[in-house]
Amino acid sequence: MLNFHSYPEIKFPDGFIWGSATAAHQIEGDDVDSLNWFKEIEEKREHLSGKACNSYVLYKEDVELLKQIGHKAYRFSLSWARLEPSPNQFKTEVLEHYVDQLRLLKAAGITTFVTLLHGSMPNWFERQGGFRKRENIALFERYLRFVVPAICEQVDFWLVINEFNLCWGETMALMQDIRANHLLAHARGYHVIKEYSSAPVSSAHALQHCHPENPFDKFDRLWAEFNDWLSNEFFFHAIRTGEIVFPGRKVETFAEVKDTVDYWGVNYYCRRVVSARSAADGEWYTATHQRMIDKEFYLEEFFPEGLSYGMQRLADKPVYITENGVCADDDRWRVVKLCMDLAAVADAIKHGVDCRGYLHWSTMDNYEWSSFTPRFGLVHVDFDTFKRTPKPSAWFYKELIEGNGFGPALIKKYLPELPEFKLY
Repeated sequence: MLNFHSYPEIKFPDGFIWGSATAAHQIEGDDVDSLNWFKEIEEKREHLSGKACNSYVLYKEDVELLKQIGHKAYRFSLSWARLEPSPNQFKTEVLEHYVDQLRLLKAAGITTFVTLLHGSMPNWFERQGGFRKRENIALFERYLRFVVPAICEQVDFWLVINEFNLCWGETMALMQDIRANHLLAHARGYHVIKEYSSAPVSSAHALQHCHPENPFDKFDRLWAEFNDWLSNEFFFHAIRTGEIVFPGRKVETFAEVKDTVDYWGVNYYCRRVVSARSAADGEWYTATHQRMIDKEFYLEEFFPEGLSYGMQRLADKPVYITENGVCADDDRWRVVKLCMDLAAVADAIKHGVDCRGYLHWSTMDNYEWSSFTPRFGLVHVDFDTFKRTPKPSAWFYKELIEGNGFGPALIKKYLPELPEFKLY
């Protein structure tokens, strides 16, 4: 492990925005009309989301919590399923709830990032074909036209859809259809928002650093490039040119897709190791693999270089890190991860990337889509009582925010047990 006590002082640009992020299905509870709620039951997942963090009820307490731990920005999502539980049957009382949440955040001086679709797609929408059918984009637009005018004055940054570059179909062709249709839905969302708001718009992209298991094997390298195309480049290229390009598929060009992000929203956790000789991903490298929870999980590595490399692909627009974090039972790993990835962000800035903000995932421990075991939060949540308790990493991050950066003294304060290796 690196000696973090030897890190130099790392400062971020004036006006850099610091905060954290959550998603409705993972914290609100009782998202009973969403596709994910039904899947939890049908697929007999390890845990059911249930009340989650009960944040739909405790949202006022959560705004106070954000103030207590010093966050200047907050990314959260609206539950489309809660707002439109049946086709074209909208709940004004739910909309008023979100308006009040935004009002409280703005009154607290907190910059708002609002995601319009993040894991709370209505079950009825899926039954009608979801984003597998291009004509269903009109149903998504109907939802947007209900919600966007009502909240636009309180939103500082918009995210239309979260991580649609990770959506999958039963076949390669269907996966490409779904991703292409999400791209068009994103673009439709961008243009609808611009009718009502001048605030910056994007969608949160899951940046995947596709790493060949054997960097000197040409097939592994080609497979890594192929996976990068499917995960990253199709999106970047479409936004820059209007072309939707997938392998073995006739190109589609849509002028309305071009330039439909005002900033790049980047979600990043670790690299993805790929092998041309495996139907699944490649094997973790023993030297960098760390099992930080008592469960097999897919984010068990720190690879900050992947974040710096990926950001340098995005130097043509402002960048905001819209998710970044780690699930760990030992909270000290959260401090280590913050230091490593923020150092990578600082390196990308030095190389010309216009990064303007960082949102940690997540504000609090939450429901990780199938289980409560992975804990990502700066704040501990007791899932029986819903009591919130800031962890040491929350206070580390608060001091980092106050100083707009960090250095050896702050690291040593929170990680005093690290050995002092002799360095020159």
